[in-house]
Amino acid sequence: MKDVATRIDELRLEIQRHNRLYYVEAKPEITDQQYDLLLKELEQLESQRPDLVTADSPTQRVGGEPIDDFVTVPHALPMLSIDNTYSREELAAWHQRAVKILDLEPGVGGGLFDAPALTFIVEPKVDGVAVSLRYEQGLLVRAVSRGDGKAGDDITANVRTITAVPLRLAGQPPRVLEVRGEIYMPNEEFLRINEQREAEELERFANPRNATAGTLKQKNPKEVARRKLRFYAHGRGEIEPDGYASHEAFLLAIAGFGLPTNPCTKRCESFDAVWQTIEQFARTRPTLPYNTDGMVVKVDRRDQQKTLGTTTKSPRWCIAYKYAAEQATTTLKAVTWQVGKGGKLTPVAELEPVFLAGTTVKRASLHNMDEISRKDIRVTDHVVIEKAGEIIPQVVDVALSERPADAKPIEAPTTCPSCGGPVGREEDESAIRCGNPQCPAQLRERLIWFAGRDQMDIDGLGDKAVHQLADAGLLTGFADIYRLKDRREAILGLERFGETKLDNLIAGVEASKHRGLERVLAGLGIRHVGGKAAATLARQFRTIDGLLSADVTSLQNFELDGNPSGIGPQIAQSLHAFLHSEAGQQVIAGLRDAGVSMETRLPPSRAAADATGPLAGKIAVITGTFAQFDRQGLTRKLEQLGAKVTSSVSKKTSLVVAGEAAGSKLDKARELGIEVWDEARLTRELSRMSP
Repeated sequence: MKDVATRIDELRLEIQRHNRLYYVEAKPEITDQQYDLLLKELEQLESQRPDLVTADSPTQRVGGEPIDDFVTVPHALPMLSIDNTYSREELAAWHQRAVKILDLEPGVGGGLFDAPALTFIVEPKVDGVAVSLRYEQGLLVRAVSRGDGKAGDDITANVRTITAVPLRLAGQPPRVLEVRGEIYMPNEEFLRINEQREAEELERFANPRNATAGTLKQKNPKEVARRKLRFYAHGRGEIEPDGYASHEAFLLAIAGFGLPTNPCTKRCESFDAVWQTIEQFARTRPTLPYNTDGMVVKVDRRDQQKTLGTTTKSPRWCIAYKYAAEQATTTLKAVTWQVGKGGKLTPVAELEPVFLAGTTVKRASLHNMDEISRKDIRVTDHVVIEKAGEIIPQVVDVALSERPADAKPIEAPTTCPSCGGPVGREEDESAIRCGNPQCPAQLRERLIWFAGRDQMDIDGLGDKAVHQLADAGLLTGFADIYRLKDRREAILGLERFGETKLDNLIAGVEASKHRGLERVLAGLGIRHVGGKAAATLARQFRTIDGLLSADVTSLQNFELDGNPSGIGPQIAQSLHAFLHSEAGQQVIAGLRDAGVSMETRLPPSRAAADATGPLAGKIAVITGTFAQFDRQGLTRKLEQLGAKVTSSVSKKTSLVVAGEAAGSKLDKARELGIEVWDEARLTRELSRMSP
């Protein structure tokens, strides 16, 4: 009978082999259940012999307590961004520049400016989150996010939970091996997580990339482990000793060490072969279990890469070709009309379900009647849909040649689908609106908006909760939100409402009382009054009574920090009409009676903030997306701390706050030597500055 130590060694090697078969070679030999049994046996044996547990054991992927914060660490070599191209002509121009810089003789009959000595590696551009993995003596010692390219967050604890990332490399890797790659979320897992979040009445992730970024920002590795993230290696950082003469040799070597590389990667010996590969992959990518948005073309030979060099932001030896937005064709079964918080009626296409860009699409936007008429969209048509920004499905075209004989024109509604009241258009406006201020659909949409993250930020009061409480007669207006604590028994009688959920909701409601006048104004759904206008008005008039005492001219004409307020006549008239309407005065009185603060904590002017705030005199620019912050809320926070937030980077800019997918603004900040905060640094600084 084998002793425990021998069996532990065997199990570790066997699990490592199965990981390689599954993630690297795509040739699994056992089922997931059989794999779990091996892992469970190893856990049991290690519990008997804790002295034999090692850091690289498969059982140690998840361990330790949640971290307090992410630590920023520098990259040994910068993680540069890659320039994008969107056409064959742009790609050919890049190729021609490479041939010219390398001073190569064009080949004969080998395609446009092809040179026999110039070969390429073409890899799918996986839509995920970039990461750098550092191995020393074959052991994973650190995983770092891209950050600003010079430094990133240490996310080692989270990356260790990803089974596709080996904790110990096989074979004889270099003493130091830094591998760059992409962490991504498979489409199936993305759908599962969103279904779970919807059931829990949490906000759905917009797309798999956002879900991946949010997951890697989790401070509890056990939560990360529950989401089945994957990884593909595609690049290199510091390597010591470095004996790889080509990118192809590097990819073959790291695959031998057990790191997964994309099986769709190809070697091409001419520009024509590169373009053919790009066209072929366009047909393959919809069938893949993960999202891609392009192909990356790299000069293969390392000596040529070094000759081509880099710009301040990107290597000259590689470039990304980005595909146009993914489209799909399906049948338009019907059109329904949604009523927004301002009474706007929006046509929605009810579709035959179709899989598009990682999700099953059943509904899509039709924008308005003008767009429907312009595109001549009819019910039962075969329509082309795509996701705007890979997020919102919309109908972009009609397959007129396939139009059925029974296709019916779409007619504009003459009454509101919610209240039955009359609808109409205002002059010079495409939207159809319901004019009934008591329309139930409008009220519900206003309540959902009011509770939203950028407005009153009431945790637990999402779309489903608002509809459920309204259906039960417990929400008939804004003030009713603040009476929910007095209706415990009625709420606990509703489906899926338990004590804990209700307590969390009530806590969120109570916290929202102190958001300030600007959040109240932004949340009421007053037409034309958005977050920026609400903040400007709050800083000038300070309280709701100050606003109530102002006439239209006063609302429209004032200066703040020596500059015009930016509150135009349309906004001023709309706000004044609401504040002095019977419905508006009832809303204000109800919120006042409920104890909602309607005075602002914003500084009265930037000059006052500049004199006292911790960001005194700083000019800040925000760019990119953030896992824990929204743009409007972050702007308000920085202004509260004394900063002036602007939209463009210049020599006067003091600070750039850069999230994921930061673009040209971040590049310009680097060129000008401006201080850059990534999300981890931002979180630390705000925590330090906030009272």
